[in-house]
Amino acid sequence: MKNCIVAQSGGPTSVINASVIGVFEENLKQNLYENVYCGLNGIEGILDNSIINLSEMSNEEIKNFKYTPSSGLGSCRYKLESFNDCRKDYLKLFEIFSKLDIDTFFYIGGNDSMDTVNMLSKYARKINSKIKFIGIPKTIDNDLCMTDHTPGFGSAAKLIATTVLETYLDSSVYLNNGIFILETMGRNAGWLTAAAALARNEYNDAPDLIYLPEVVFDKERFLRDIHEVFERKNCVVIAVSEGIKDANGNFLDDNSKYAKKDAFGHVLHSGTGKMLESLVFKEFQCKVRSIELNVLQRCAMHIASKTDLDESFVIGQKAIDTALANKSGHVMGFKRISNNPYQVDYISSDVRKIANLEQKIPTEWINKDGNNITQELYDYLFPLIQGEVNVNYQNGIPAYYSCNHLNK
Repeated sequence: MKNCIVAQSGGPTSVINASVIGVFEENLKQNLYENVYCGLNGIEGILDNSIINLSEMSNEEIKNFKYTPSSGLGSCRYKLESFNDCRKDYLKLFEIFSKLDIDTFFYIGGNDSMDTVNMLSKYARKINSKIKFIGIPKTIDNDLCMTDHTPGFGSAAKLIATTVLETYLDSSVYLNNGIFILETMGRNAGWLTAAAALARNEYNDAPDLIYLPEVVFDKERFLRDIHEVFERKNCVVIAVSEGIKDANGNFLDDNSKYAKKDAFGHVLHSGTGKMLESLVFKEFQCKVRSIELNVLQRCAMHIASKTDLDESFVIGQKAIDTALANKSGHVMGFKRISNNPYQVDYISSDVRKIANLEQKIPTEWINKDGNNITQELYDYLFPLIQGEVNVNYQNGIPAYYSCNHLNK
């Protein structure tokens, strides 16, 4: 029998480990691989021969691992160069794969990770290698193409909606609590920010304003919008994406002294909410607060979506079926059948239609004023945050699986 190897890459999520366990448990059923190896810290760790055997974990460890947030196998943001420019990494990786008798490599990640799957599958074809490369999606940004949504997004959306609701409750106790700005992640796609609308219920209509990177952000219009809300309410709650841009395509925080880029050349935003806070205070001279959720959005298993966790697990299982179908250079995904009742099919698509591309919110799902979402977008988001995850607690805090193996 052959073996497989699983690794994780990019930003962590609350449910990313469920996909690993999905692969592992489905393999136990189908007996496809003798060993399920795991590369620690993604492709970078595999290059360093930092590899463990998941098959040696106990049943209790496997169970705890599934319900533990963050990348339990470690992560990386390692960019493979084109093999036409440099083959060193490819030669080393395929040598390691050969020694471990690897038949399939499952890589769990977002846009950049799927670029790695694409590069490795192309190289395998070039050298006539029979190793299969299959991508398993995850990203809280929800911006992968060829899939209805991505594992990890639903749980992050649930946290954002909960935060907005609790912020509203905090604000409602005062006669005039001013203006509150919530900044979410989202470089070019506003799915996370749009999820703030899920906080609305029979007694709460916050957030009052939502600003997404898919439409132009105009500072003057922004201030006018706040004026309009402030005329009828004593508190204004605003949700804004870190990646909002002006008419020239410039990010609002482009001139921030904290601006920098990651290994893939992506801008690491810092300060959008604070910049808006200063702008609003200058205009209104009232109490203005802003909060940047930042990494808090990624690993909040205590408020995770059960739908998200279940789908993350099943998509790992379905990746085994894709390997059995002898597909390589494919990425798993969802195809939505209906919103109510909520139903999806599990699919796989050619990685070349996914790598380095982004799925943004359709503009018809954003209102004409560019400061709110439509009912269609709300209906799309709603099923993804449903259900609660039963987390075990010890000494008053969640009892997660130890990731000490990453520090050895």
